[in-house]
Amino acid sequence: MKRQIHLWREEALQADGEVTVSVTIEHPEQSRKRLWYRLHLDYSSFITPSFDPFVVATLLMAMSQSTDLVVHGEVSPSLLQNLAEFQAAWTCWCPGKYQSIAILAEVEREQPQSNISKAISAFSGGVDSCFTAFRHRKADSGRVQRPLKAGLMVHWIGRPLKQQQVFNLTTQKSKAMLNSLGMELIPMATNFREVMPHNWDDFHGSAIASCLMLLQLGYTTGLIASSDPYNALNLPYGSNPITDPLLSSNAFQIVHDGAAFSRIQKIREIACWREALDSLMVCWEGSQADRNCGRCEKCIRTILGFRVMGIALPACFEQDVTNEQILSINAVKKSQLIELYPILEAAKAANISESWVTALEKAIQRNQRRAVLKTYQHTVQAHLPNFIKTGIRPVRSLFRY
Repeated sequence: MKRQIHLWREEALQADGEVTVSVTIEHPEQSRKRLWYRLHLDYSSFITPSFDPFVVATLLMAMSQSTDLVVHGEVSPSLLQNLAEFQAAWTCWCPGKYQSIAILAEVEREQPQSNISKAISAFSGGVDSCFTAFRHRKADSGRVQRPLKAGLMVHWIGRPLKQQQVFNLTTQKSKAMLNSLGMELIPMATNFREVMPHNWDDFHGSAIASCLMLLQLGYTTGLIASSDPYNALNLPYGSNPITDPLLSSNAFQIVHDGAAFSRIQKIREIACWREALDSLMVCWEGSQADRNCGRCEKCIRTILGFRVMGIALPACFEQDVTNEQILSINAVKKSQLIELYPILEAAKAANISESWVTALEKAIQRNQRRAVLKTYQHTVQAHLPNFIKTGIRPVRSLFRY
């Protein structure tokens, strides 16, 4: 018999004006774990009794361990059908990392569907989530928008820089932004990152979807702001326009929002939203995590995004970046390097010949060489046994930094 992970729903706990809902994760070869979500009692009536959000949260973990998922409660048949295709995508992308599993629910039953359409969006206070909130709420839009009523800001317990005090400060800033659009902010806390500390790049999309889906008695749609545009998708990645919608059921739809727009286009769109320019939060690397450090890779490319659009430095950044800081950009991930190209292209298209453009071009070239060298090193490591066996010596190109 294939190994099994069991999910058991625990009784909701109320204390200090908050409600905590949880499941116990029982693994045959590991100690029991408890995955919980906590939010204010005012929203307790929004919490679904279904296991749908917990299945979404734990699926990739079970797939990574090749263990079937046994659910001691109700799961929506429509969600199970979508999750079969979700699994097909991830096993195709990462066959050595994930295997398809069975999801065995005690009861398969669709959840009641609301007659009133209401949407909630995951909200971090960054460019992507601000763009999603703004474009669905601005009154002068001629496009048909989703009925976005609230933003959900999640405190991921286990993330070093986001301690409770810092989360409270960022929540206040985000609340001010959303209130200016007539939206409310719902804070939520979860220990997801403590229970599943690995593979965050893969897991974060389903983690966010599970938080949104937990509130499906109050909303019919959950929006996840896109990171990459359609013409520059970085797959596989935890949140993407292919698999995010496959985390939906008939009663609650997950929408990957904004992939038709580049980061520069998003910046241009929110440039007239004063509250966002005052409180935009793109950085989690500074010594004070409730502020943008202005020096990390993400801060620098965000500042340059405003600069290339001819927009003055927003108030959310205390100081502008120098050419030296641009030259020192360290794009650790492929996705970070990809984000720099549109800025350089936009600057050249606008015939901007200032020194910062040259500095950016040099930074991109340096990071490109580093990426090639990294790929070379990984390839050599992967094939080293064959090299040793055959006596072939790998050829290394010379790189100058």
